[in-house]
Amino acid sequence: MTNVTSPRILLVEDDQNFGDVLRSYLEMHEFHVVLATDGVAGLESFRKGEFDLCIFDVMMPKKDGFTLAKEVREQNREMPIIFLTAKTLKDDILQGFKIGADDYITKPFNSEELLYRIQAVLKRSQAISKKEDDQKEFNIGTKFHFNFPLRILSFEGEETDKLSPKEAQLLKMFCLHMNDILPRSSALTKIWGEDNYFTARSMDVFVTKLRKYLKRDENIEIVNIHGNGFQLLVKEEEEVK
Repeated sequence: MTNVTSPRILLVEDDQNFGDVLRSYLEMHEFHVVLATDGVAGLESFRKGEFDLCIFDVMMPKKDGFTLAKEVREQNREMPIIFLTAKTLKDDILQGFKIGADDYITKPFNSEELLYRIQAVLKRSQAISKKEDDQKEFNIGTKFHFNFPLRILSFEGEETDKLSPKEAQLLKMFCLHMNDILPRSSALTKIWGEDNYFTARSMDVFVTKLRKYLKRDENIEIVNIHGNGFQLLVKEEEEVK
């Protein structure tokens, strides 16, 4: 989740007039809304920003909502997504839920109903996020143990490294996204407070430090995911043999 008070919504809707009206309505209810008018622009906005919820129209030029949702899920599998569509076909609704939609609303719809659905999805998402925030200790593979409150990294039961506050925060985010992509923008916004060239270079330095700590186990590595971020890869025992 973001550090700002107002929940941030990425709205991708190819009807500019409808999108403007919906954005204004949501902003009246204290949401911060970024509007994109096609799937390609929507993906670019997602990569640049930090959002609490996505609302995607299904039928859009350049990239449809289902394709956009799949690409967003590749970067953040926990991102809540609501689909908007004029379609009422059962197969389309099922496809949306297979992708991982949190809700699916057919047009025309009541604005107040959408508002309640958004609030319900955010409430579920925040409950999951709070559970993650409450997690204090992590096993990284079979040899490393990380105590986040004490900022201590142990290897085979022996305390080996005392991490700096930012190192500890970054390693915790990697642990929460273990074997998944950690979007660069998510880490920069949450830890450094902003996403720009200088904070990105600083993050690269801290990633290098974490790699140095974790190199004791050859089955663990932090890899660059070009254009997206990083991935803490932890190989299972059977993969290694």
